Amino acid sequence: MHTPLVIIGSGPAGLSSAIYTCRSGIDTIVFGSKPKVAGDYEIDNYFGFEETISGKELLEKGRAQAERFGARFKEDRVLSVHHNESGGFHIKTEHEEFDACAVILATGVGRVRPGISNLKDYEGKGVSYCVSCDGFFYKNRKVIVVGEGIYAANQALELLSYTPHVTIITQGKKSSITPEFQQRLSAAGITVSEQKIETLSGSPALSSVTLSDGTSLEAEGIFIAMGEASSLDFAYTLGLERSGVFLVADKEQKTNIPGIYAAGDCTGGFLQIAVAVGEGATAARSAIAHIKENCKG
Repeated sequence: MHTPLVIIGSGPAGLSSAIYTCRSGIDTIVFGSKPKVAGDYEIDNYFGFEETISGKELLEKGRAQAERFGARFKEDRVLSVHHNESGGFHIKTEHEEFDACAVILATGVGRVRPGISNLKDYEGKGVSYCVSCDGFFYKNRKVIVVGEGIYAANQALELLSYTPHVTIITQGKKSSITPEFQQRLSAAGITVSEQKIETLSGSPALSSVTLSDGTSLEAEGIFIAMGEASSLDFAYTLGLERSGVFLVADKEQKTNIPGIYAAGDCTGGFLQIAVAVGEGATAARSAIAHIKENCKG
């Protein structure tokens, strides 16, 4: 399916973007589960509300406004975003695939850490966060995907392009992989273990992992895919500039990749709803200009 614009994230930044893009006549699809701000706690410093308002109510109002202008919302998890051959972007979700001319990332911030004691010692020496970037280096080698959900399952299946020796370890978490993905993993011979990796070993690079029960597994590569795909995961596959855990965007919310925009908490700075709303509007204006210039018809 083709669409001019995909917005990933349905928090304040994503909703603000959708209001502006749809109001300008751009067909817009918004992906995202309920963001953190959707809780029932009170917000009393947002402009225009004399009385406090809950995060849940504020987002409901924002979503209704975006829907009034024609935004299409999909409660579906985005698994990956890649460049496609036509110059746009290919978005894969749990249930569908889309091609888009432009993408606005409004995913918030926060990477789930796997709790491996010496993980940083092996980053770049066997530990990776991007199958598309680094899978090639592990051809026919034994690799582990660390994660408990369908994001990890999708990464494991992608690794089959490079090696048949793939295992998923959930870091002690209960697997939330859906039956459909579990069936695909089983058919591919990928096992899922609810064990926990404690430490990594090997010199000069990773060669094995030690589990919480004291056993050791041979592994030359580990791909971290905890929780759901985040802005950082998309950054790795797209080649976006990063600053720590944040995406780098200019004053027009443009990233270093034409057609990709970032807004809200995923860009760092003053992490407030008012700022996210403003950045969402700015990202929308930039995306609208890009689409009108580059997406004829």
